[in-house]
Amino acid sequence: MNTFFTYLFWPNPGSVGYASPKALALLIFCIVLIVAAPVLSAWRGRQSNPRMKRLSRSWPAASFWFGLTGLLLVVARVESIQFLAMRFLWVLWAAVAVLFVFLQVRLFRARFYQELPINRSDDPRAAYLPKRKRRS
Repeated sequence: MNTFFTYLFWPNPGSVGYASPKALALLIFCIVLIVAAPVLSAWRGRQSNPRMKRLSRSWPAASFWFGLTGLLLVVARVESIQFLAMRFLWVLWAAVAVLFVFLQVRLFRARFYQELPINRSDDPRAAYLPKRKRRS
């Protein structure tokens, strides 16, 4: 158990190159998150449903900041910057990302709905039914 915590909290783990498949995959993922921020913002601007606009308000900013912090963590790991290269920071980053997605899904399920149009049909019997009394 002690070796697990040492592995997780070691302030300066071994250096990894930019050519490493893990570092390259994380770099690409973080860059995709950063590029997705303006795309999400443009998509949100084209939405006609006000509830959808309101619920997706934080998505572009969250995408940008998760991408930027992930990019910082990858560069810190590759460049061997002490304490920013800790593996625990990636665990923390992933936990916050999972929590954010979980909360967004819960909010979306609870608050997103569409109003169905009301079909009013003309009843032919309405002319023969008694009218409501009007108050004076």
